[in-house]
Order: sequence, then C-alpha cells, then structure tokens
Amino acid sequence: MKHEEYIQKITLLKTWAKAYYVDDAPLASDEEYDILYHEVLAYEMENPLHVEPNSPTQRVGGIVLESFEKASHRARMWSMEDVFNEAELDTWIERIKKTKESFTFYCEPKFDGASLNLIYEDGYLKQAITRGDGSVGEDVTQNVRTIASIPLEIAYKELIEIRGEVVIRKNDFEHINEQRLKNNEPLFANPRNASAGSLRQLDTSITAKRRLVFYPWGIGENTLKYTMLSDKMAFIYSLGFLQPPKIVITQSVELIHTLYAELIAKRDEIEMMMDGMVVKIDDIALQEELGYTVKYPRWMVAFKFPAIEKVTRIRDITLQVGRSGVVTPVAEVEAVNIEGVVVERATLHNFDEIERKDIRIGDSVIIIRSGDVIPKIIKVLESRRNGSESSIPRPLNCPVCGSELLDEGALIKCQNLSCDARVVNSIIHFASKKCLNIDGLGDKIVEQLFVQKLVLHVSDLYRLTIDDLLDLEGFKGKKAQNIIEAIAQSKGVSLERFINALGIEHIGEVAAKKIAKNFGEAWLDVSYEALLGVEGFGEEMAQSLLEFIRVNHDKIVSLMSIIEPKVAEKQAIVMTAFTGTTVVLTGSMSQPRDDIKEKLEAMGAKVSSSVSKKTDFVIYGEDAGSKLSKAKELGVRVISEDEFNGMLL
Repeated sequence: MKHEEYIQKITLLKTWAKAYYVDDAPLASDEEYDILYHEVLAYEMENPLHVEPNSPTQRVGGIVLESFEKASHRARMWSMEDVFNEAELDTWIERIKKTKESFTFYCEPKFDGASLNLIYEDGYLKQAITRGDGSVGEDVTQNVRTIASIPLEIAYKELIEIRGEVVIRKNDFEHINEQRLKNNEPLFANPRNASAGSLRQLDTSITAKRRLVFYPWGIGENTLKYTMLSDKMAFIYSLGFLQPPKIVITQSVELIHTLYAELIAKRDEIEMMMDGMVVKIDDIALQEELGYTVKYPRWMVAFKFPAIEKVTRIRDITLQVGRSGVVTPVAEVEAVNIEGVVVERATLHNFDEIERKDIRIGDSVIIIRSGDVIPKIIKVLESRRNGSESSIPRPLNCPVCGSELLDEGALIKCQNLSCDARVVNSIIHFASKKCLNIDGLGDKIVEQLFVQKLVLHVSDLYRLTIDDLLDLEGFKGKKAQNIIEAIAQSKGVSLERFINALGIEHIGEVAAKKIAKNFGEAWLDVSYEALLGVEGFGEEMAQSLLEFIRVNHDKIVSLMSIIEPKVAEKQAIVMTAFTGTTVVLTGSMSQPRDDIKEKLEAMGAKVSSSVSKKTDFVIYGEDAGSKLSKAKELGVRVISEDEFNGMLL
C-alpha cells in the first residue's frame, strides 16, 4: 500500500466513524469497517514512522500515565445557578428584563456526566482538560483521544475552546457493570460516576473500552463573529460534534415550561442521564451586559428536575465538624437507592431544624436527592412511631476535641482552631488557589502530613523540611523541593488572601477584601460598630469575625509573624474627568470589564450596573444594548471604549 492510499483509507475510516458515532446513520457494515481498519493498522505496523497522529487506530489507547498534570483553562469554566421550579425560573427571567425587556432563550437538556474542555488549534485537538475548580483542571488529553465522538481534527483553524459533558449511555453503563460483576470488581453507582472514573483512568486503553460520548454545551475562548449563541453552537455541531436530542430557541416562557415537562416525561427514554435542562440567553451582547456574579453567569440557569423521594429510617446521628468549626448533625439512615445512588446519610442542617421538625432517632422519614444536592430529610412520618424513638439533644462539647461549643441558635461551633477535626480541612482551604495558593499541596498530601503528625496546625507547614517529605511514601527529591519552595513563596501574600485563608464562618473572599481594604493592619482590633459600617456586613458576619478573633487572637498573630501578609497601599486618586462621577459599562469590550472598573475606581469614579438620571457617563463597546439606548434617552453622555482610552492619555 502506498502512503497516498493509506491517507485515503484513513479519510474513509473517519467518514464511516463519524456516520456511526455522531450522525447515527452508518455508511458501512461493521465487517467492512473492521476490514478497512485492519488494512490501515497493517500499514502502520510496517511503517511506524509514517503513522498519522489522527488515524482512527490511535483511539485504542495503550499509554499508561503516572499521574495527571494540572492545566489551566484559557477562559474560566463557570458553574450554573440552579432553579428548581417555575416560580424560581420566572424570578430569574424578571431579573433579565430589568436590563432588556425582549430577548431569546436557548434551551437544551442538562446531561449528568463529567465536564470537559477541549482546546483546538490549527484545526487539531491540542489539549483536553477537566473542569477542576473552573480555572485549573487535569490534563486528560491522552484519554480523550480515545473517545470516538470527539474529532481529533476539525475544519476550523483558529484557536477555540469547546466545552461539553462526557457521558455514558445507559445501555453501555449496564454492560460495564455486568463486566465488572464478572471480574469481581466494585460496581459503579451510576453513569455519572462511571463517566468521571473512565475519563480519569491512568491506563488509556481502559478509557477506550468504556464507550464514552461527548456532547458540547458551550464555548470558551474563541474568535467566532456570530452574535447569537445558537449560531455559534450550530457552527460547532457542523464541525462533527454530537448534537443533543432537543434544542429549543424561543422568546416564549411558556414554551420553556413545555420543553421542561417534555424532557421529564421522556427522562427514562433518552439514552443519557439528565438532571434538568439549561436555559441561556441567546444574544451574546446581552450575555456580556448581564455579566457574572462571583460564582455564576447571570445569563444562564440550570432548571433542575424534581427531586426523587424515598422513605427510610434514621438509625443514628453523627456530628461533623467543618473547617470553620460549625458542627453539623448528619443522619445515618437505612440504605436506600435513589436513581442509582445508594444513600446512607442525609444532612440535618442544624439543631434548630431538628427541633422544628421534631426529628428523632428511629423515625421513618422521607428523604430527597436532586442532582448534586446533598440528600436531606423533608418530612417525618410521625404516624409510624412506636414509642422506641429517642430525641436528639443539642451538644455542649465538641465531639472531637471536647472544647466547649458556642451555641448561636441556628449554628453551633467549635472555636478551637487546633481541633483535629478542623485541622485537615482548614489546611486544605488555607493552601487553596484563592487563599495562599500553595501549588502541589493537595488534599491527599495534607492528610498524609497530618497522619504522620508533621502538620498539626497551619503554622507547621512553615517548619517542614525536604528531609521530612522524603521520609514519606511517594515523595522524591524534585516533588519535595517543589512543595517546600511553594510554601516559602506563599509568604508575603496579600492580607485579604490571608484573612480568607483562615476559614472564618461567614467571611469569604469578598468579605475578606473589604476587611483588608477598610482596616488594613488594624483588622484584629476592629470594633463591632466599625464592621457594621462596612457595606454588605450584617450582625451575623460581624459577630462571627469578632468571636473568631477573640478565641484565636494569639494564634493569628503568631501566624501573621510567619507569613507577613502585605497590606495593599492605597493609591492616590488621579484627578480626571471621571473623578467623582457615576459610570456605567455596557457592550463587549476589548479588555476585561474588571480591568476598566479598576481604572475608573482608581480615578475616584463609582461604577454602577444601571443607567439613571444620576449617571454621568456610559462607556460602551460593541453590540451595546438597552443601557446605551436608555442613556441617550436620558441625555447621559455616552463615549466609546476607544474614546475612554483616549481620555486617559
């Protein structure tokens, strides 16, 4: 066989594979495909130096990895806000209407699998990354190359990120579990677990056998010129990707409700597991105008399917102590299977909830589980009581360290920062990306250090030596050196990151920034009244911070002396035309809006999200919408992004 003939046969194989795996319209019999496949394989075995990297034979796997490397997404992979009923969906829609009265929705099923980001460059699949924390995930490129529904080459040369869900069809899931049963291997609980587990196999040949399927649902970094999401996705599907069984583009809210009911009715018939449907705004300019919260895009929601209810019995109550010290009661229940997941525990939230519902050990209860929501008890079946049930007392002491608990009513907290139950989780949080960002110090390593009594408190991290780590299983010179260097580099972190890292109840990333900005080095001596004067701070947040400082003051001071967190210097306000004005941003900008906002605030401007008579400027980019129109109606001065940049020179 000549090389040109080999290339032709590869092209034909790709065509047949797409018709079979993507279009569900086979163009050849299995026998014909197998004959052609083995002809190509025979040529490649005789000519190993001329094997095309995108040949279908390269999808069988066979590479055994030692571990998965971390990799960064080019654009953040956001989570979605959940809504659980028509009223909550309508509330979300009304929020959109405050920005623009008329718009189009893009609706599709929400498959339950493992999220994946594909990066194509020059028409070739360059990298595949799991969602991870939305910014950084794991590089699973070698495994993804074995998934037949993911093109290794596309007819588009620009760099593009294509996001979607890796799933296993229900029939294939049953087949996998049948094989595992024969091999005396533990069964997968549901298709979602099977998808995630298969995607993260270190042996790529195992992934290749799992018949994983990829359905795109979005796009990350791209230079596509389409103004509507529906057009962008249609283009993605035209490149050879699977399309979901139902997509609806509509301006009718009633049609959204109809699709939702239709998907629920066909939930068992559709061959992939679904846990809801996704509703997005189709207009990309409006998406940009709506923007994002700290966690979610404001322009899309997951309309979750109704929860599945089962009846079970409470066997016992255990107490969990989280990293912030909150003691959470957990019900140990008789095992019950809910949609392929065996549930043996359910959250009781807090002791006020237990008393309100009069929950007792031995009670028969109704338990629900919806998607990723932790199973919870919604009703006690009092009619089934026989007198053997026992009440659940509020704890007085920490179940782990024995310290006296702080009872705030709804919350009961252990304030002992050295409590063993808090240490591991608090160190993991402390080292996380948004806190001290200690690269390489993952959950398992923290647990290993704790078990070996090398790190019993956050401050112990800074006493570790390379020799300490080399004595541990799985550590070699380079790995140990990298972790020690990463710990050292975390010194001098900003004060806001340090405060966030402490894991104070009710004090997250945003609140930590406000504390650092308003009080700086004096934050440990802040008063209750001063805290209440900070925008967004309420009594609960203020009390929680002050109580944490009271109990742990000396430990915090000691830790600060080690890490020496830096307080950002307040920059002098540059007097410009924007000083003392109110500014609104709208449309697609050539630079991130947060960067523009920082520039404006540095000049003493207030950046608002809505246009009113009090607005002084509206700065607009491409595809600006209703805010620009309203500004013109009110006579507010409007300037383009280019004009704005010119005014800064």
